[in-house]
Amino acid sequence: MPTLAVWTPDDGLLAAVAPLALAVAGPDATLVADLDEAGPRYPGDGSLADLAVDGPRRSDLEPERRRGTAVLRNGGISAVAALEVVEALVAGWPSVVLRLPPRPDPDLAGLLDRHHIPLVPVIALPPVDLWPDRLAEGAAAVMQPTRWRQQAPRPGPVLPRPRGGSWESLLRGRIRSGDRWVRAWRSVWEFPWR
Repeated sequence: MPTLAVWTPDDGLLAAVAPLALAVAGPDATLVADLDEAGPRYPGDGSLADLAVDGPRRSDLEPERRRGTAVLRNGGISAVAALEVVEALVAGWPSVVLRLPPRPDPDLAGLLDRHHIPLVPVIALPPVDLWPDRLAEGAAAVMQPTRWRQQAPRPGPVLPRPRGGSWESLLRGRIRSGDRWVRAWRSVWEFPWR
């Protein structure tokens, strides 16, 4: 059951889109669970807060289909308050993408450590890296937002510039699995993150 935690500290739009693209490119039925209580209002019914208050049903803890993407927006609950539900989702779904808040959280770091969930920093690389020390050492998924190609500042997958409509489709819940930018996220699943 692969699970990846996506952390995008600098870019709110990329932070909303990256987990969706990663899930669509995922190996199986993949759930995106937003652990940021101030996260985006993704389309769909229900939220992580609803599951924490009402308790998850069996249908919440397992996918209905073998392929596809489901998104569980946060609904205004802290990750600590929803910890039991998050652990049950990770145990029940074949693949899970956890969307982390932009600020570091020691409780979330503990959850990731206990369950051996790799942290995937996602950064957009400007034509010149003006903030070379903004992230801790280690690998990151780097998105090239311009046509100008440059050397990535750290190891990890390099994602191409998205084409027009890629982000809008993901945010509206219209999955375009054949999209070149979405397909590039498969390399994030395949990268050895520890």
